[in-house]
Amino acid sequence: MKYDSLYYPYPSRRSAVYAKNGMVATSQPLAAQAGLEILKKGGNAIDAAIATAAALTVVEPTSNGIGGDAFALVWSEGRLHGLNASGPAPQSLSVAVLNKEGVREIPKYGFIPVTVPGAPAAWAELSAKFGKLPLTEVLRPAILYAENGYPLTPVLGSNWARAFRTYSQYLKGNEFKSWFETFAPNGRAPGIGEIWRSPAHARTLQSIAETKAESFYRGELAEKIDQFSKEYGGYLRAEDLAAFQAEWVNPIRVNYRGYDVWEIPPNGHGLVALMALNILKDFEFTERDTVDTYHKQIEAIKLAYADGKTFIADPRHMSVRVEDLLSDAYAEERRSLIGQEALEPLPGRPLQGGTVYLCTADGEGNMVSLIQSNYMGFGSGLVVPGTGIALHNRGHNFTLDPAHDNCLEPGKKPYHTIIPGFLTRGDQPVGPFGVMGGFMQPQGHVQVIMNTIDFHLNPQAALDAPRWQWIEGKTVELEHSVPAHIAEALARQGHHVKWAVGSGGFGRGQIIWRDEHGVLVGGTEPRTDGSIAAW
Repeated sequence: MKYDSLYYPYPSRRSAVYAKNGMVATSQPLAAQAGLEILKKGGNAIDAAIATAAALTVVEPTSNGIGGDAFALVWSEGRLHGLNASGPAPQSLSVAVLNKEGVREIPKYGFIPVTVPGAPAAWAELSAKFGKLPLTEVLRPAILYAENGYPLTPVLGSNWARAFRTYSQYLKGNEFKSWFETFAPNGRAPGIGEIWRSPAHARTLQSIAETKAESFYRGELAEKIDQFSKEYGGYLRAEDLAAFQAEWVNPIRVNYRGYDVWEIPPNGHGLVALMALNILKDFEFTERDTVDTYHKQIEAIKLAYADGKTFIADPRHMSVRVEDLLSDAYAEERRSLIGQEALEPLPGRPLQGGTVYLCTADGEGNMVSLIQSNYMGFGSGLVVPGTGIALHNRGHNFTLDPAHDNCLEPGKKPYHTIIPGFLTRGDQPVGPFGVMGGFMQPQGHVQVIMNTIDFHLNPQAALDAPRWQWIEGKTVELEHSVPAHIAEALARQGHHVKWAVGSGGFGRGQIIWRDEHGVLVGGTEPRTDGSIAAW
């Protein structure tokens, strides 16, 4: 990977980090240090990723938790492996059940959107297949953070306060009492720099470590989740937990200008990023900051999302094949729709045939791209009493339309927004990348990949660069660092341009590339408390 050191769209907020022996990049400094600690103890990149992921449930609970889902791409033993640890809807939950209860759309909070959590299974599966150190040692840094407490960082503190205001307004039932006891123990959100601790969280992590997550799915923790759900009329049961297994899957890819860009297949929407890149690959892009570049990127994402929102679902229920959506012929058909005016996006007809992100690398050649989430910040607003387990609300992405591929069914996985990315060239790894943030994620993937490959930006500059986000229809939101003349030109082409308030909605990314000499170079997100730990 070669970088044009003379070209930066805007001054970099920090320098890219270079190292040889190992690297951990994530959105919270303490979690990055947890991963580095495991590397220095003799663990590999997979152990470091698990340690970092577990620590993030403690030191960034505003975005993920033990009760969430996870996906991973792992480069090890000379090839790329994919892990889907997203859980399905409970067996007792269906459209018919909700219709009978008068529910016409899936709410954000409470038990209805709760699906089986997959994150603990992801840690155990990754450890069993690739890890070098016992899970009890790998989860130890996270356990200590939960036991002893830690001071809140600035972005974390701001997000926590915002979540507290929202939950105070909407969470009124007794089932939500444990959330406030856990995350607002003094009747308010902890402030920036204030120490927060969760002994119950520590005990739960210890149990997961000692049993290799068996207690969560078939033991004492499963019993507590089941009891809590039954007490308040929820749908998740011990039987749903016991039946769950994380799934090893074959990653999907497109070739973009000589590089293979890899994503997890559906039910995740990494497919959207790949479809957009497939559309864009036959255009010429000579400069980053031109209206032509912005316009074509936005139009490609709109077309890809129109298909993604129509067809992406649990792969057992999709009406089209992934390979058809990623075919060159279909990309050409969609590319031909892009002209000088902004489109109202519509799905095509292919031929039939609130998240954390982290990446790690070690000196042995292993690399990991891992993402986990509770969705919409803290998730459902439900915390299993006495455990620190905040249950996610990923089922909110289901539709209740029986004709839709992503319609709710018992045992079915929902459309999922969290996606890890990976880049290779030939048969060699370049490295992991990701940009978390709901429906921004494929858009962030496209932008950082093009910043890297088309515009030769190093990882930090690729993340620092201004971002845009398509919202719906012809509406696109721009960061204030986007040049004003580009915004004005986009408006003349029919885009409904909005300037964003802050940068919170534009995703939070991490990148680690390995060059031809084995040197690691990393970038971390300037829009959060991002950190790289390296040695």
